[in-house]
Amino acid sequence: MAEMGSKGVTAGKIASNVQKKLTRAQEKVLQKLGKADETKDEQFEQCVQNFNKQLTEGTRLQKDLRTYLASVKAMHEASKKLNECLQEVYEPDWPGRDEANKIAENNDLLWLDYHQKLVDQALLTMDTYLGQFPDIKSRIAKRGRKLVDYDSARHHYESLQTAKKKDETKIAKAEEELIKAQKVFEEMNVDLQEELPSLWNSRVGFYVNTFQSIAGLEENFHKEMSKLNQNLNDVLVSLEKQHGSNTFTVKAQPRKKTKLLSRLLRKKNSDNAPAKGDKSPSPPPDGSPAAPEIRVNHEPEPPSSAAAGATLPKSPSQSSLPAVVVETFSATVNGTVEGSGGAGRLDLPPGFMFKVQAQHDYVATDTDELQLKAGDVVLVIPFQNPEEQDEGWLMGVKESDWNQHLELEKCRGVFPENFTERVQ
Repeated sequence: MAEMGSKGVTAGKIASNVQKKLTRAQEKVLQKLGKADETKDEQFEQCVQNFNKQLTEGTRLQKDLRTYLASVKAMHEASKKLNECLQEVYEPDWPGRDEANKIAENNDLLWLDYHQKLVDQALLTMDTYLGQFPDIKSRIAKRGRKLVDYDSARHHYESLQTAKKKDETKIAKAEEELIKAQKVFEEMNVDLQEELPSLWNSRVGFYVNTFQSIAGLEENFHKEMSKLNQNLNDVLVSLEKQHGSNTFTVKAQPRKKTKLLSRLLRKKNSDNAPAKGDKSPSPPPDGSPAAPEIRVNHEPEPPSSAAAGATLPKSPSQSSLPAVVVETFSATVNGTVEGSGGAGRLDLPPGFMFKVQAQHDYVATDTDELQLKAGDVVLVIPFQNPEEQDEGWLMGVKESDWNQHLELEKCRGVFPENFTERVQ
């Protein structure tokens, strides 16, 4: 019997809840249709808007903080791998090996400490801050349902009072339900009216504490990391002093000029081609012997005494090519146009893009290259034909040559970009 009674109570409660949902749905429909008035509280609605905004901002902050922590962890792993590489390449007989290893260990500990403090002082605080929102959000939703119950009970009571045939028993019961619904709603409403503004105002102190913690931890981390980096630098300086003769030389990227030379040679051959019907080439105007046949090899071949005169040298400046070929090669690489002269000179070369300064000496290996000394300033200009530009090489004229009013065609040339640094 007790079990049956328990089941009866449960069934009754379910039926009551179903009836409440139906009544609320009916009330909301009437309110939307304008057939029933709705209790409004603009002050509370503003509090709810602030609450939702605060929840959105906090959720975003939590997400970004987790991303930041993941980045710190990834950077820690990358730093650890880099230090492990240093330990592997640092040979046993080099001075400072033990110091370098100790610095690597301290570097690893510093990253671990930084990550853990961020978790303790920022992320856990963030989680605690957001932990209060789900309960309040649930109570706001419940308060909304109780408000609908209150409006429904009020409308039911008013309809019974205005009915032509009044039933005092029903009116009394409706009034009792109205008082009960109003009491439940007002209790929840009062609590939230006090809690929501307090929560909204707390955001300022929370944001201040959170970002102060992050900033302070990051500042201390970088201070300590700076000391370790300085110690490592001192160790490497000591190593350099003892092995200073074996310095690393900066090299320019190789240039690929096979296509360019092919175009030049085709142009030269077409210019020197005999007239139609003339089967023998004409001798050069100055009476010098005819130029030997020239072949372009895409892959280097070992020179032989029989083919020495038929293989193209590495550059026109080192070859026995006629002067016209060397001049044509130089003019084409430099992007000049025959007959352009020095016309149109301005304060800067035509098409000037930016300035660079040589960081290392560069010895030109071809007639179209600039000879650079460390400190030389070069005015960078574009290639007239972008296809002629090799990767890692720029076209320019030294500022000192330009200031001396030298002709652009005579003083410009190409140079390796990695020997320079942009200054303007």
